[in-house]
Amino acid sequence: MPFRTVIITYHRSLARRLLWTGPVLAVLLGTLVQGPAAHRTQTVAVHPAAAVDGQGLRALFGSENRVIHTQERVVAVTFNAAWNDAGLDSILGELARRRAPATFFLTGEFAHRHPSVVKRIAAAGHGLGNHSFSHPHFKSLAKAGRQQEVVAADRALRAAGAARAVTPFFRFPYSETSPAHIREINALGYADIEFTTDTNGWKGTQGGMTVDRAVDRALDALRPGAVLQMHLGASQGRTEVIDAQALPRILTALTARGYRVIDLRTLLTFNSSVT
Repeated sequence: MPFRTVIITYHRSLARRLLWTGPVLAVLLGTLVQGPAAHRTQTVAVHPAAAVDGQGLRALFGSENRVIHTQERVVAVTFNAAWNDAGLDSILGELARRRAPATFFLTGEFAHRHPSVVKRIAAAGHGLGNHSFSHPHFKSLAKAGRQQEVVAADRALRAAGAARAVTPFFRFPYSETSPAHIREINALGYADIEFTTDTNGWKGTQGGMTVDRAVDRALDALRPGAVLQMHLGASQGRTEVIDAQALPRILTALTARGYRVIDLRTLLTFNSSVT
């Protein structure tokens, strides 16, 4: 499929998601509905995935979605963020240089502490995913607590002034999924998007990781439709971000192997599904 540039004015407001999930959810989340906010239209280089069975958001329900279901050599690049913004300049700069889209799964606490960072990510044309508010173990919470984690994170992302970049994608903390919890997320209007592999760069050198190892983990799992998980920031006050250092090498290797990076938001526009 030839390269295409798509102008994205992506606005998946909570009110619109309510139309998909019914009046019960509208009662639950009605206080979070926000009107349009001032925004800039971003130009993003989007490489659509191949059309396969399934269409739109609902095709993603009922699964933890670790691979884009396609035979094309495409990969989705994603970043989780819960700590700080270490490595942000490098990551955004490299993505911009390559015109590569990414999805950033942010916790609500991160968005609350770093609203300017959220705006920068959105202004660069990247999508924002929900990674819970406080990054707890969901299995330790009651259903109401799990719902509140999702709702509060959504509120924080929108309050940061980047509502138009918010996607209906959720990623479980620690990737601890269960069929029952996925059904709860789906009922809130979200598809669960996990990952094919994690570079484990978040562990840092103290955890035995190196840039070489992070790159190897990404490339060893490479396959059509792979979803790569990386991390923004560093834990425990550290400033070293292995994934920021590994990103240029990973993107270069993807291109050399005939892969191209796609925006996860194309799964909402084109006939695509993940498994």
